[in-house]
Amino acid sequence: MKEIDFEHKMAAHCESGTVTAILNHNGLEITEPMVFGIASGIFFGYFESSNFPFPMFIVRNKPGSIRKNISKRLGVKFYTKDFKKQQQGIDELNSLIDEGRPVATQVDFYYMKFLPEYVRTHMNVHFVNIVGRNEENYLVSDSYHRTVAELDVATLNKARFVGGYMAPKGFLFYPAYIPENIDFEKAIIKGIKKAAYNMTKLPVPFIGVKGIRKFAKKVKTWPDLARDIDHLSHEIMKINVFLEDQGTGGAGFRFLYATFLQQAAQKLNFTQLDDMSKKMMAIGDDWRNISYFAAKIGKNRDLGVERLNELSQMINAMADQEQVFFTELYKMVK
Repeated sequence: MKEIDFEHKMAAHCESGTVTAILNHNGLEITEPMVFGIASGIFFGYFESSNFPFPMFIVRNKPGSIRKNISKRLGVKFYTKDFKKQQQGIDELNSLIDEGRPVATQVDFYYMKFLPEYVRTHMNVHFVNIVGRNEENYLVSDSYHRTVAELDVATLNKARFVGGYMAPKGFLFYPAYIPENIDFEKAIIKGIKKAAYNMTKLPVPFIGVKGIRKFAKKVKTWPDLARDIDHLSHEIMKINVFLEDQGTGGAGFRFLYATFLQQAAQKLNFTQLDDMSKKMMAIGDDWRNISYFAAKIGKNRDLGVERLNELSQMINAMADQEQVFFTELYKMVK
């Protein structure tokens, strides 16, 4: 077994965790919250489309954006490649591992068989680091697993080359260049400014605070879209899943972002950001209350008009809080 000396770490989220770990390995000391914050990872969007079986919301920026924004703001250059032919993608990964280079790759989360079956769903935008191999298995550093895990060659290849929405196409990346001197102050301020802009100033009715308000309004209409009470229960309980279980670190990445602001305050000696960190922690607590409430009423099938109105009001209150918070944050760094 070819095994690369790689420091495995668990993380709050797969992409920010994978990027952090591979940057650390290549000599850049940076934390996951700092990667997430500099990359403007905090976000909100509410989507309804014929492409989706049911309305959905997201609480982070588009997959791939964390790597791209880190590249822009820190000056890190990543080697990236996807493949039209599966064997080419397999051969390139194997060659890089044999050279002793850990490689990040995009996979379908469902095929990460070392994780419990009940948490695995088909999701084509999961990221892991590959840190070793032999003829039968790969060594996988997955942010959601306690240790480096083995995964058989056929399963990893299947995970890298599945079809469907946002198909991975064997996509892989690694840092090819890291500057000796990085202006973290400039990168942090740009990351905060862009995140606050996305949340309050984008002229799109389903993004940012506007998206939270749309979510609050539309959730009351979900009974009209559901097949039956069981389907509605499932979709309401998924609110908890999206906010707490899908690699967010809790409360839809709000706790992770609060940690970033705290670390940024220390790095920049900017005490106002420490105050904002505490405010974001409180916002996160209220998002978590929504998670618990949604899980409770969904599990109990307590989904009448009164309960959905209550849920709507709770979500709308979050829009009010985040409008105030991100407006203040934008002015602070502008």
